Amino acid sequence: MSLFDGIPAVLVMADGTIYRGWSFGATGTAIGEVVFNTGMTGYQEVLTDPSYCGQMIVFTYPELGNTGINAEDEESFKPQARGAIARNICTRPSNWRSQQSLPDYLKQHQIPGIYGIDTRDLTRRIRQSGAMNGAISTEILDEAELLEQVQAYPSMKGLNLVQEVTTPTVYEWSDPTTSIWEFNPEAVANSAEPLTVVALDFGVKRNILRRLASYGCRVIVVPAHTTVEEILEYNPDGIFLSNGPGDPAAVTEGIETAKKLLSTNKPIFGICMGHQILGHALGAETFKLKFGHRGLNQPAGLKQQVEITSQNHSFAIDPDSLPVNTVEISHFNLNDHTVAGLRHKSLPVFSVQYHPEASPGPHDADYLFEEFVQTMRRAQQ
Repeated sequence: MSLFDGIPAVLVMADGTIYRGWSFGATGTAIGEVVFNTGMTGYQEVLTDPSYCGQMIVFTYPELGNTGINAEDEESFKPQARGAIARNICTRPSNWRSQQSLPDYLKQHQIPGIYGIDTRDLTRRIRQSGAMNGAISTEILDEAELLEQVQAYPSMKGLNLVQEVTTPTVYEWSDPTTSIWEFNPEAVANSAEPLTVVALDFGVKRNILRRLASYGCRVIVVPAHTTVEEILEYNPDGIFLSNGPGDPAAVTEGIETAKKLLSTNKPIFGICMGHQILGHALGAETFKLKFGHRGLNQPAGLKQQVEITSQNHSFAIDPDSLPVNTVEISHFNLNDHTVAGLRHKSLPVFSVQYHPEASPGPHDADYLFEEFVQTMRRAQQ
């Protein structure tokens, strides 16, 4: 795409900063919280991750779209981000799996993007001032008018976005990780009786469901508003609390459900939003991080063991609010020492702030799915 042929676009941040560039994807106007992702690969998985609902993503990797888009790598049925921000865009992808270019894909799904701006400067600004709302537009090029709309847009703090991404109906997931992508075939080889897992969908990624299926689980995905009574009708061996977007404290219905599930003594495993909701159910509080953790190389660990993890979240659990008599911290984020994992001291309940399915990202934490399965097997006995 030549700059001389491009459609002008503008990005206006809530603090009044203006970036002028060129449009890729759909034309129009989009408003959301502007956040940055430091991953060097996986832009399709990132854009289709429901945890990015309500946000516009700055990709720090300098060129986007080289490998195109394919149907296999989607984490949900469509892009979930409000917009995409890049330094440069590839319009002619070169990869044997490519089925469509990134600009055409975003245009098809009515997601606007802007490229040709200084993403390094924008990333530094977010790091210094914190994540903030912004707007991409090809139709409102008057900065003052666009800034007024941005400043009137609601903050992510206090926002419940789960209702926008949860499944409207119950469905069963049975597809494991495709054999050519299976990186741990010995661990997932399981001839035992399948375990029934009910996954409470706050915005679940498909590869999380694939990993559960690979470890021998029959996965029943239910809407976020499903009651405890309805969940228990499936006689589950375990409960999974999924990732999702927005402020976990605002997902009051999910927190109340998690509280009631704790009294059933069923094994519970939470990831990302599920980790935060479980924290609230256990009596803890969450707070909004300055600019969040979004990337593929976040170190997490405890007691001289380190995992390199894939993360995507704006909120974290306040360690001082944890009930220390019943809950222990199992992992810290080793960049800023925020809570990255919890474990109940007496119940078969644990959670992590990061993404052990790692799509994209490293596979250091895949053992957690096996640990969940082992916990369910012990509970059966």
